[in-house]
Amino acid sequence: MDRKLVLIRGGGDIATGIAHRLFKCGYSIVVTEIGNPTVIRRTVSFAQAVFDNLIVVEGVTAVKVRDVEQIKKTLKQKKIVVVVDENASLINRIKPHIVIDSILAKKNLGTDINMAPIVIGVGPGFEARKDVHAVVETNRGHYLGRVIINGDAQRNTGTPANIDGYTYERVVWAKKEGKVRHNVEIGERVDAGQVIAFTDDYEVKTKIGGVLRGLIQSGIYVNEGTKIADVDPRAERDYCFTISDKARAIAGGVIEAILCLEAMQNENLVARD
Repeated sequence: MDRKLVLIRGGGDIATGIAHRLFKCGYSIVVTEIGNPTVIRRTVSFAQAVFDNLIVVEGVTAVKVRDVEQIKKTLKQKKIVVVVDENASLINRIKPHIVIDSILAKKNLGTDINMAPIVIGVGPGFEARKDVHAVVETNRGHYLGRVIINGDAQRNTGTPANIDGYTYERVVWAKKEGKVRHNVEIGERVDAGQVIAFTDDYEVKTKIGGVLRGLIQSGIYVNEGTKIADVDPRAERDYCFTISDKARAIAGGVIEAILCLEAMQNENLVARD
């Protein structure tokens, strides 16, 4: 078994921060996604390869592939692999040493501690030593990025992160179901009340001004209440195209969890000998 082979469930911006840092540390990365990812921060999400076939985030390339042979070839080319595989059935075929669930669904969507020698859950919905070997905290604040070897992460607060005093105001949800059509693009400056997209013919407007940091893929059909955009009041355009501080902190926690679990497993092996 290749001890550097990692399968990551989910390719959103947090998962991408994890994948990017592990890749930089010499790991081979396979990302599994659903057929129509609803990620918002598409410019820094490897999930975007599902639509575009290829995406580059901070110098690291991710490529969409369809079978095991393509996976092997792409990994040898020192690129991250993205595969449409909602249930991560690929695990049984490529047998990764490490499985990381970073779907961020706030619940466990099928990840099991027996999937690999090291299984890590990111955020709420997992219990260390039961569902996974370790959990990494995702809630902003004092414990962000903390590795939990026994127990679970903090519960979902339901409140978007505070940026420059804005929480709910900076996030845009669909008020009517329909197919998304863009009116502006990620990285553009927007004003409060501006129409940034449509769901069918219904206008989707911002509540605050700033830079449009995230916007769901055009052409996707969304239900009422779906998160479809994110406005950054700091208005720093570069933030739209770089991995966030939160993603980097969580990625650091994942690396700590891997090294910690490997050390614990090695100690057990020595004890047996």
